[in-house]
Amino acid sequence: MVTLEQVEKLREYANISYEEAKKVLEETKGDILEAIVKLEKENRISGPEGGYYNSREGNKEPHANENVQYNERKSHNDNGVTFGELLGRFFRWCGRLINRGNKNSFIVTRGGEKMMSIPVTILIILLLFTFWITVPLIIIGLFFGYKYKFVGPDLGKDNINRAMDSVAEAAENFAENIVKEVKGEKTDGEDSNN
Repeated sequence: MVTLEQVEKLREYANISYEEAKKVLEETKGDILEAIVKLEKENRISGPEGGYYNSREGNKEPHANENVQYNERKSHNDNGVTFGELLGRFFRWCGRLINRGNKNSFIVTRGGEKMMSIPVTILIILLLFTFWITVPLIIIGLFFGYKYKFVGPDLGKDNINRAMDSVAEAAENFAENIVKEVKGEKTDGEDSNN
């Protein structure tokens, strides 16, 4: 038995008359889903727009509407920037940074003689992975008369190297003061024993 509620639901969904809805529901024994499928097969109502799966042989062309919906979704996705594009930008930025680091060098000198020259990229890698070894070695080197400077198009500026020289001079002066104090104590101690 078909109820008024079922007829109204089918009528709203399929946009058909009460009479047609009642007739189709009676044929499908009150099953609304079967009634909708039957109406679609008879081309009395159109199927839903968008993608669907059809296991029958025959027309396998996609709906023209599918492409439109896909393009609309793509344009609303983060202002058109995809994860792949972001990843590409990140790797290009890393490449530019590494290239820049390879063009600039970190030079170690002692007594005006160049002892070692390494690309800034290698220095940064050393600082990242062996920070607690690299920094103390650089500081200890200052007390033993080593001087450091940067050479290259980006870091070879005078103000950077002047700052490095002033740190080296301060370390040398500090080391000389300690040596003078130690020698002065030994001399005073030797004189007092005589």
